[in-house]
Amino acid sequence: MPDSSSAVSRIWVDADACPGVIKEILFRAAERVRIPLTLVANQWLRTPPSRCITAIQVPPGLDVADNVIVERMAAGDLVVTQDIPLAALVLEKGGVALNPRGQLYTPDNMAERLSMRNFMEELPGAGIQTGGPPPLDARDRQRFAAALDRWLAHRSGS
Repeated sequence: MPDSSSAVSRIWVDADACPGVIKEILFRAAERVRIPLTLVANQWLRTPPSRCITAIQVPPGLDVADNVIVERMAAGDLVVTQDIPLAALVLEKGGVALNPRGQLYTPDNMAERLSMRNFMEELPGAGIQTGGPPPLDARDRQRFAAALDRWLAHRSGS
């Protein structure tokens, strides 16, 4: 993972499409290690009362939430997103991008992921129904929690 030795790292969540169970894992982690967690969405979000957890509601529109995250994040911050173009921007800015299934986006896998995303977007236009990704399962949640714990340990130097 990139060096995250900055004074205060943050976690940003592209929250419109983030599964509730992943948000719960993030809420618990933010409280446990007292790290700032910000959810960004174009709808109102319920968050637990906490000094560490905030939500930003942005106007509806294409990439509005993504743009807010990229503008406000700093190198070393963690961004949780399923949005591959957003993940690419996060990496360009020196951040760490993690999807809700616990898979890190890296410069090495980004080109392949963007290519696959573009291919999958073309299929419905060709009359092929893809059905979308499978639902999140227990292994995905465990993989996400483990990746989050690794990032938290790395940023604290332990």
